[in-house]
Amino acid sequence: MGHVDHGKTSLLDALRKTDVVSGEAGGITQHIGAYQVTMASGKKITFIDTPGHAAFSEMRARGANVTDVVVLVVAADDGIMEQTIEAINHAKAAGVSIVVAINKIDKPGANPERVRSELLSHDIVLEEFGGDVLSVEVSAKQHLNLEKLEEIILLQAEITEPKANPNRTAMGAVIEAKIDRGRGTVVTLLVQNGTLKVGDIVVAGSEWGKVRAMVNDHGKAIKEAGPSMPVEVLGINGVPMAGLEFLVVENEAKAREIAESRTHRKRDLLAKSSVKSSMESIMSQIAAGDIKEFPVVIKADVQGSLEAISASLLKLSGTEVAPRILHGGVGGINESDVTLASASGGIIIGFNVRANPQARDLAKWDGLDIRYYSIIYDVIDDIKTVLSGLLAPTLKEKYLGNSEIRSVFNITGIGKVAGCYVTDGIVKRGAKVRLLRENVVIHEGTLKTLKRFKDEVKEVKESFECGMAFENYNDIREGDIIECFEIESIARKL
Repeated sequence: MGHVDHGKTSLLDALRKTDVVSGEAGGITQHIGAYQVTMASGKKITFIDTPGHAAFSEMRARGANVTDVVVLVVAADDGIMEQTIEAINHAKAAGVSIVVAINKIDKPGANPERVRSELLSHDIVLEEFGGDVLSVEVSAKQHLNLEKLEEIILLQAEITEPKANPNRTAMGAVIEAKIDRGRGTVVTLLVQNGTLKVGDIVVAGSEWGKVRAMVNDHGKAIKEAGPSMPVEVLGINGVPMAGLEFLVVENEAKAREIAESRTHRKRDLLAKSSVKSSMESIMSQIAAGDIKEFPVVIKADVQGSLEAISASLLKLSGTEVAPRILHGGVGGINESDVTLASASGGIIIGFNVRANPQARDLAKWDGLDIRYYSIIYDVIDDIKTVLSGLLAPTLKEKYLGNSEIRSVFNITGIGKVAGCYVTDGIVKRGAKVRLLRENVVIHEGTLKTLKRFKDEVKEVKESFECGMAFENYNDIREGDIIECFEIESIARKL
């Protein structure tokens, strides 16, 4: 991942040539979006060539953890750029390890130290500065330090210890899918666990099929694929979306049942008019207590405005709630911003900028809220309102009144009913009550019955007599005092 023209594709092409197997076979004959490099030591690394950050976010949004390590490519002559920052934010949001490849060190204006310093401002602390992020200076053009890059990727993998069991049914992620005129539906799968075999019944989203043939990244037909192996599969009846999880099931009937269930669920979700990431839906989640932070993507016209908005929002952070700035950038709102916000269930704030047509269409499809502003105070006020809603309300007790029990009656089917006289204030049916005996609280609960003569009433005022019964409590005596109160919920503000 990295900024455009920083050498990602060149680096991928150069890494392919380090593959021992491809050297023996005369080079890779087919590019399928993911490929495996076998080093001279016999160790293997699978590289995923996703089409930009959008695919990465969409994969994360659909729950498929497709990578263990992100290689962040930064040009030594250009430094940290807009898409580099986006890539860092995507990797952080996905919760995966980062390895930095400082590319183009062969160019005259290359300054790797500048890159290392700039990374510090984005919380990427390299090993040289006492951090835990590994880096290496490379040149895709000159093929410099490519083996060293592969070694630090393997070292990072040893630190995080990603593991898989090959002796189980296969599962993994869809990398890409297409319809080939000669072969029909061709789906690229990355096996993450287990072993995929020809003849297995595979389900991916609402699509399913029997694996008729498998082709590896060298274009060679194979019979089985183990963990971390990318393969092209023939036999699936439709085109599943990239990032969906696939799994192997025992028979076609089970596969058909799962696929139909997912089709119905997808249809129901599309039929719902509720918006996925609108401010209103986030407020409803807040009311339900589902979230305690507010994810936002900020795009502004100039760097100064971006910094001012980001700083103002961070000042709203408290011990209980905080805005979570997923990404901040200068320029118009693009598809990458939409997928990042959508994957995290947040919103996009546009300050004196607008979304491009593709981003607008994607946001409409995802049901994402893009909010436009031209005054910073309006941004702050809106976010402050949301964060105030995240705060747990203050609960305050409101005293209503007292009544004295003057007689106790046993009534069949109801239990004990207290004949009372309201000495102070008011008593209400459904209100909270405490039973006091010699000024000691012996029970706290809710009123089940409140009557005047034979009629059920909502409330009884001071100096009137009434009959009361408690919910699930019968130990009442003459002379006891019943204290009636309500709990008020008071909204807190930042």
